Amino acid sequence: MPDKTDIIENSSAVKSETDGEGKMLLQRKMGFYEKYIKRAFDIICALLAMIVFCWLYLIIAILVRIRLGKPVIFKQARPGMIDKKTGKEKIFYLCKFRTMTEAVDKNGRLLSDRERLGRFGKLLRAASLDEIPEAFNILKGDMSVIGPRPQLVRDMVFMSDEQRMRHTAKPGLSGLAQVNGRNAVTWEEKINWDLKYIEKVTFLGDVRLIFKTVMQAFICAKKEENKAEVDLALDYGDALLKEGKVTREKYDELQQYAKELINAQNEE
Repeated sequence: MPDKTDIIENSSAVKSETDGEGKMLLQRKMGFYEKYIKRAFDIICALLAMIVFCWLYLIIAILVRIRLGKPVIFKQARPGMIDKKTGKEKIFYLCKFRTMTEAVDKNGRLLSDRERLGRFGKLLRAASLDEIPEAFNILKGDMSVIGPRPQLVRDMVFMSDEQRMRHTAKPGLSGLAQVNGRNAVTWEEKINWDLKYIEKVTFLGDVRLIFKTVMQAFICAKKEENKAEVDLALDYGDALLKEGKVTREKYDELQQYAKELINAQNEE
């Protein structure tokens, strides 16, 4: 397993410059493929997927509407690629098929994610079928087919500048972390794989990851079904708090900051 520090220090693609205030500039050199070809490749892949699997989109949409109700599409704020002008991640809304019910307790409060995720939702997640609407995010330009998987905004705010280097690449539908354990790996391992990916982004590398993703999603779906609950693992901040790596005061402060980022995006 690659060490995060080694990846950052040894990668010739990473710039560790600082601005006038001594703050680290999160920049990275991009190769010819990533800079000029990857976007066209993403558009072609997304369009082909939508055309070839239009029938699958329709079937899943109908099943979600019948089993889980409205809305069929679930949208959630996620951190995207870092804007070179602001030095901050662009917040966008990820599109997925809904996998949870709106079940509430006797006081009208939503039940836990684990209680609202039924067998149907687990099946969608195990086969990654809930993620196919992300093709629209790819066409829009917020995402790529392959790249670091976009985490939650409340995960991002707990990341160090070194870890946020993963956001110098456009977030992906799949990536190194997904084909090397998916949600079964720890947060540290997941981020390490993302940092490993941005060291060298190549066409052949992306094609290999697409092939591995398809193999895992459609051939290994039954095997993963029994581990679908891993999708409900602790958020990054919760994991750090549980491990004593962040204080309760800092935890509350960063959680509030995450809410402010999302609210600011909603107001734009």
